[in-house]
Amino acid sequence: MILPSDPPFGFDWSSHNTYSTNVLHRHSEQRTDEALVQRHLADPHRRLMMLFGDRVLVKSGRLDFEGNAASALFQETETQIFLGLDAEGRPWFAGEFKTEPELEPGETLVDLRSLARDAVVGADGFGPVAQARATLFWHQRHRFCGVCGAPTVSIAAGYQRTCTGCGTQHFPRTDPVVIMLIQNGDDRVLLGRTPRFEAGMYTCLAGFMEPGETVEDAVRREVKEESGIDVGPVRYHASQPWPFPANLMLGCYGEAISTDIVVDKAEMDDCRWFTRDEVKAMLATTEVGKLHCPPRLAVARHLIEVWADLK
Repeated sequence: MILPSDPPFGFDWSSHNTYSTNVLHRHSEQRTDEALVQRHLADPHRRLMMLFGDRVLVKSGRLDFEGNAASALFQETETQIFLGLDAEGRPWFAGEFKTEPELEPGETLVDLRSLARDAVVGADGFGPVAQARATLFWHQRHRFCGVCGAPTVSIAAGYQRTCTGCGTQHFPRTDPVVIMLIQNGDDRVLLGRTPRFEAGMYTCLAGFMEPGETVEDAVRREVKEESGIDVGPVRYHASQPWPFPANLMLGCYGEAISTDIVVDKAEMDDCRWFTRDEVKAMLATTEVGKLHCPPRLAVARHLIEVWADLK
């Protein structure tokens, strides 16, 4: 059996995934230059994104604000993050409302899934807003030091928190998740579903990586735990930032070396083998209740479409 082949060198599958393309240059070397960061904040052309939890403020199809609008919104924030510079050299920042805002006419708070699924804004905004959401979530969860318990303060333009007690430096984290399409021969793949999925939806198996574990071993362990299937060769394919709240999805293909499924009912509703024709039929429908695959914003969809020769 042959796993789906890689494209020519230089082709980046990851860039095809939602939230994966960031049009901003992060300029991480500028974050510790406090004077420069302040000049960026004072720049009349600076851009600002505003979030409240997993929702972003959108007005008239835009999620960035400038000028007086940005200045007023900055007053509503506790932490500002320097996202980077755009192609015109304009600095972009993100902040979070302290409390749920009273919306002005034409404004809405849109969750990040709907932002991408319903094309509420242009695709250029998906990467920056994912960067903002994941980093702001980290700030919410690290207000106190995990070493001594003292309060922490934000520095380095929002990319570090320092303990006011013991001085420990804390940095944003990303939680890696393996997500994998497991093949049996050239015509069958393993898909599963959990109780929280809408009726009829099946997708790739997935799970968090553990400390000291390779991507390949995480794929084998998670598949074995959830479905009872043993996996041999594993190949990485593409990744996707997944800001729900701060994950990195590592998309892989794997080859099954056993076929008898034993479903872990504590985690899964069902796992089963699907043929290529069945998968193509599932990709062709979005009707709830019928067998179907996840939406296009998910890397799972990408993995399935590539295997089905639809990409």
